[in-house]
Amino acid sequence: MLFDPASSSGGAGFTSPLKKRGLLNKAQTEGNRIGLLPTEGWRKRNIQFLNEVLIPTLLAPRKPGQDFGLLPVASDNEIAVTWLGHAGFFCQIGGVNIAIDPNWALWHGPVKRVRHPSVWAHDLPHIDLVLVTHAHYDHLHVPSLRKLAAAQPIIVPEGVGKVVTNLGFGHIVELKTWQSATFRDLRITLTPARHWGARNIHDTHRQFGGYLIKSPERCLFHCGDSAMFDGFQEIGKRASIDLALMPIGAYDAPSGRQVHMNPEEALDAFQMMGAQSMIPMHHDTFPLGGEPLHEPAERLVKAALERQLENRVRLLREGESAIY
Repeated sequence: MLFDPASSSGGAGFTSPLKKRGLLNKAQTEGNRIGLLPTEGWRKRNIQFLNEVLIPTLLAPRKPGQDFGLLPVASDNEIAVTWLGHAGFFCQIGGVNIAIDPNWALWHGPVKRVRHPSVWAHDLPHIDLVLVTHAHYDHLHVPSLRKLAAAQPIIVPEGVGKVVTNLGFGHIVELKTWQSATFRDLRITLTPARHWGARNIHDTHRQFGGYLIKSPERCLFHCGDSAMFDGFQEIGKRASIDLALMPIGAYDAPSGRQVHMNPEEALDAFQMMGAQSMIPMHHDTFPLGGEPLHEPAERLVKAALERQLENRVRLLREGESAIY
């Protein structure tokens, strides 16, 4: 059973002790929303993105999916994750099957998925709970959510509930930043991010973030989309994270806005939080940034080796699973 968030979890009526002591800066307490206006030089960057990234991927054949065999089954004291591509994961924690930001789209407008999914919705076991980090089309893909909806609950940031209404979910819970909801033995908390949540140009009221998912034994963190910001320190103070799912791609935005982390910044955030292990996401699926599609993963591997983190950072292939 899913319980709506209580005020004591950080929502209305709750004042952070850190805020009382003046230890939270303005950005942490009033949000980290990034503006929509592009920076100088955006026309040149868009032409470069079109010529060097978008058109070549349109002309290239879509790569086939891969078969990694049966999905793992995690015990209660384990975390199992399967990368569905982009920011999508199938996760098992505390005996609960969770889908986060699932996306099986082959196209997002003119943006082409570069490979066929390796694990489709029909390959997954029953999903007990669905989480969506924000309303952007590459994270909240309505047709993909419909494939999973079976009267189970879905958790979304504040202002996103209307987007997932009438898709077949039994209970829609909206969370504000640092609010929590419980499902069975899990506690799910919406964490801050530096990004924005508008699905369309005029709905900037929609919130955004990541999720801390805590069982009695383990803690999983899904970052959602975020630029680098000092809020990762506070996230690390609030949880002992076993596994962090961190975005590493689309950092060379054609708009010039700093809306995503590069691989080195993702490692910075991972270390700021004190997480034990990291799996990257938001790369090698949709060409959304001006960087070459292969670059984020290569930079991450290089940076992890330089920092002697290679045993704590695992690069999954789309459709591949790992147990922690």
